[in-house]
Amino acid sequence: MPTSIFVNLPVADLDEAKAFFSALGFSFDAQFTNEAGAALVIDETIYFMLLTREKFAEFITLPMADARQGTQALYAISRENRAAVDEIVDKALAAGATEPRPAQDHGFMYARAFADLDGHIWEFFWMDVSLIPAT
Repeated sequence: MPTSIFVNLPVADLDEAKAFFSALGFSFDAQFTNEAGAALVIDETIYFMLLTREKFAEFITLPMADARQGTQALYAISRENRAAVDEIVDKALAAGATEPRPAQDHGFMYARAFADLDGHIWEFFWMDVSLIPAT
């Protein structure tokens, strides 16, 4: 079995979060989705578990962070080209996300980010390592 990653994120409204990510073209794994959480499929081994705040609280002992008040992590996900980066971020903005910073273009890498409905920052990027300047 290949290694999988499940990133757990608290959400204020699970139905709104599911509608938001569905609008971006993502699907959910029904086997790991119920009234307390939804398994957002990034690819065959990467999932984001969108959990109600109540469910998320069952897994932690420290206070739950508010992603709107501070950045706890950046979730960076690659795309096949620059146009695909723009496409998903533009969809997110149309679905209610905000863009926390301008696009970054380093020549060999292009990235844009959005803050989802709960303030979690998702960064989508394209990179061509053959274009990285030699040092």
